[in-house]
Amino acid sequence: MNSSLDERQRCQSAYHCAMTWIGWALLSAFFAAATALLAKVGVAHVDSNLATAIRTTVVLVFAWAIALALGKHGELRLLDRRTLLFLVLSGMATGLSWLCYFRALQLGPASRVAPLDKLSVPLVMVFAWLLLGEKLSVPTVAGGLLITAGAVVMVLG
Repeated sequence: MNSSLDERQRCQSAYHCAMTWIGWALLSAFFAAATALLAKVGVAHVDSNLATAIRTTVVLVFAWAIALALGKHGELRLLDRRTLLFLVLSGMATGLSWLCYFRALQLGPASRVAPLDKLSVPLVMVFAWLLLGEKLSVPTVAGGLLITAGAVVMVLG
């Protein structure tokens, strides 16, 4: 198939094609950093589980508002059981991650909690290799080791 046709099919709107995955990943990193700082202040005077529940409610409303505004809610009926199962499991993992993250922020400094949280990056690399069959290159392994070393240095420093 023609590669320009493939690109046109993927680019159904300016929203989908304005940035590559790199741009979206960098925005994700920016908002994750903001999350850590805002959450650190937010959990100062409230139980971390309640804080996570409030945050999750905001995420829920925000995500559904976007899905509804973009007209994507109709695609819900097209999802198969396997897709739904993995999205539910992912949601459960997210919830557990957030509960643990908020508790860690409540107990420790954000500047040390966040680097440990980023150990998820090398863990994803290993799990993607083991479970999904993704390739690990020398630069990828080196980067994962550097992230791990950096997290350790930042926590011990």
